[in-house]
Amino acid sequence: MTGPLDNTYILCIIISVGFILDILFGDPIGRFHPVCFIGRLISFFDKRLNKPGAAPRRLFIRGAVSAIITIVVTFTVSGGLLFLTYRYLGIYAYIAISVILADTTLAMGDLKKESMNVVRALAAEGIDGGRKAVSAIVGRDTAALDEAGVLRAAVETVAESTTDGIVSPLFYLFIGGPVLALTYKAVNTLDSMIGYKSDKYLYFGRTAARIDDVFNFIPSRIAGFFFCVSAFICGRNGKDAFRIWMRDRRNHESPNSAQTESACAGALGLRLGGNASYFGVMKEKKYIGDDIRDIERADVKRANDMMLVTAFLALVTGAILRTAIMILIYGVILK
Repeated sequence: MTGPLDNTYILCIIISVGFILDILFGDPIGRFHPVCFIGRLISFFDKRLNKPGAAPRRLFIRGAVSAIITIVVTFTVSGGLLFLTYRYLGIYAYIAISVILADTTLAMGDLKKESMNVVRALAAEGIDGGRKAVSAIVGRDTAALDEAGVLRAAVETVAESTTDGIVSPLFYLFIGGPVLALTYKAVNTLDSMIGYKSDKYLYFGRTAARIDDVFNFIPSRIAGFFFCVSAFICGRNGKDAFRIWMRDRRNHESPNSAQTESACAGALGLRLGGNASYFGVMKEKKYIGDDIRDIERADVKRANDMMLVTAFLALVTGAILRTAIMILIYGVILK
């Protein structure tokens, strides 16, 4: 690699190719996915350090240390892999590995596939099939959900995952390439696995949850804005998407989760959110959006359409901004 502009062009190509591959093929490497290895590391610490009956302060420290080690290991291993690939195998091998790693940080293909599987399962197998299919993509209990509840869970997942499965990874890809994006995935996986306010993880997972809040703070707001824009592009109610986004984007205990969910609710004229059961315990949650009409199966596809447009907007905007900033910096240096 040569100058900063060449590096930027190569990075934009890597991200764009990874983006396209993810839409076309989804998860490229199955059980060898980096998140699987990250998950095993998190489970290793969870089983050995998160002991029932331990003092809250001790659990908090153990959880914080576990989270920091997981993040540092992910950054170091991914960075080392790419460094060694470039040094010993050359630029083309580096680009190929970078494309694969970039692909693994994105989730457009799998998100659309798994959410649409919910609709197909409802049509083919009825409510039991729908509950089983949606249980693969949500953390809540699904055994008692009716069809409307199953569909709401699917739509909410598409909307919320637009941030942590698409816009946030793209944000960090454009800032620091696959290494920083994979580091973000470690943060997000920590939150997904131990960032709960349950008895087991209240203290052990607190640091993981707070770090995830920080990493998603800016990308979630970018995602919310782009989701509103995508509502206009997709022929949905863009005006209400912006209105509900501004009104309900804080209707969640997480500072980030309701950003895209509120935009989606407004665009589709649905009321999302509300109480949900997790691990057998009913959790009170605020509603998001107005109850204008009943949810229907086609809403899952509509949410996916807006998700894909949001992803494209984030990709194009990221490439333009990264290139413009580097041209500006490079121009100043040359002067």
